Amino acid sequence: MLTKVAWCSNVNDSTHDGVILLSESIESLKNQEAFQQIAQALEKHAQIDESARNDVSILAAPVAGGRVVFSPIGPTNRDYDDVRRFTDAALKGVKRALSSGMKKPLLVQAYECPRFPHRDLAAFVGALHGLYVPIEVREALPEKKVKAEVIGFHSTNKDAQCYADLAGKLEAGRCVARDIGGSDPERMAAPNVAEYVKETFKNTCVQLEVISDLKVIEKEYPLFAAVNRCAAGVERHQGRIIYLTYEGEGPITRTLFIVGKGVTYDTGGCDIKANGVMAGMHRDKCGAAAVAGFFKVLAELKPKGIKVVGGMAMVRNSVGSNAYVADEIITSRAGKRVRIGNTDAEGRMAMGDLLCRMKEMVLETNAPNPYLMTIATLTGHARIAVGCPYALIMDNGPAKAAGYSQRVQTGGDLIGDLFEISTIRREDYEFHKGKSEYEDILQCNNLPSTRTPRGHQGPAAFLILATGLEKHGIDSDRPLAYSHLDIAGSEGEFPGIPTGSPILALTEAFVLNQS
Repeated sequence: MLTKVAWCSNVNDSTHDGVILLSESIESLKNQEAFQQIAQALEKHAQIDESARNDVSILAAPVAGGRVVFSPIGPTNRDYDDVRRFTDAALKGVKRALSSGMKKPLLVQAYECPRFPHRDLAAFVGALHGLYVPIEVREALPEKKVKAEVIGFHSTNKDAQCYADLAGKLEAGRCVARDIGGSDPERMAAPNVAEYVKETFKNTCVQLEVISDLKVIEKEYPLFAAVNRCAAGVERHQGRIIYLTYEGEGPITRTLFIVGKGVTYDTGGCDIKANGVMAGMHRDKCGAAAVAGFFKVLAELKPKGIKVVGGMAMVRNSVGSNAYVADEIITSRAGKRVRIGNTDAEGRMAMGDLLCRMKEMVLETNAPNPYLMTIATLTGHARIAVGCPYALIMDNGPAKAAGYSQRVQTGGDLIGDLFEISTIRREDYEFHKGKSEYEDILQCNNLPSTRTPRGHQGPAAFLILATGLEKHGIDSDRPLAYSHLDIAGSEGEFPGIPTGSPILALTEAFVLNQS
């Protein structure tokens, strides 16, 4: 996060060269004495340009810098309105401010709306999203490394001051996620990701372990090794398994174990992606990128009483003479014989053995209140099922009993990182059971997820079966809560900038909400 973030108590602060003003409408500004002059100017402007009532406009005004960008939030009282009204207005306002030449804008959130208690935070993070500069641009063109030198935040809500600092720390995490998730498959090939993560967490409270030894990977992570087999022949593409650990001060009362899919490029393998659908597959690492980003937030906020272990499964799904193929039978870390059905279902393979290792950590350490998660841009089916920009979350029995999906969804609703809840059913387990005496588990069918009924739920069932988590359901003496998060719909449009989902939702659910 290269742009300086600061709270500003005065809308006329000469530090800034313009104001971005958010409110429901011009009418709502008229009721606030501090903004009546601006409201009058906007009303006059709207008489010659009616679009100013509903769209972003810029005009001269008696504020810092002598100009104001007005970005109307719009209605917030209907059934389908959510906190993204504030996020979207802030993002649009920042983009217009930048195009006008502002380098030191002041964002003023001037609309009180108790329905959305974290509206100011949502607006601030929306504004910061618009200031992100891709790492390739920062490295190649240093003169373009920032879009704004400083951004100030102000709100008519006096309690919002704390959100300026919090927004900056959340954005630091999302920057890490965007750097990894959005960068091209060479800049963020697996070895480069490992180096980037090492540099990011150097001299912080986050501990790292990077596994690169191919013999260790083949022995301990055989499903991951199958995907890595072809890429391993090219040194700069060789896979990496990265573990991150954060342990807060004080007695640990909760533990999170999170595995992220980090496929640096997905060709589909031997079941190759054809007809132009391969473009954009460098973004198949956004799950692992989100794990790294979440740890950056932990390093910034340093929450007490919680331990978090993260796993980044960084691998390239290459195609070639040494690629894994359909019909192979590979024994997972948990001892399950897995028949490959489709090499383009590599994400569940990459994550499976890491999730199994996480399960072992829970059982070995008797971790308090453990909760396991996988995060992945896993299926096109998820995107089709709920659309963009929504993520999906689905629980096993113990996680459902504990209400984890609802917790994540509620956290996301507070800040605009939105989730829909799905359900893993018995048909999903049946689908992945072995079809012959050769194998215990079928990895996938030979159709795309978009042409497979229950195409996003099945992979969660596979991960449960392949890791032995089915032995830790609600009928077990040692039940383990597990949820799968499919962020294919929420990671952001391509071409475009990744969103960093689900960092905001996880922070709301497990860091800001300590209950």
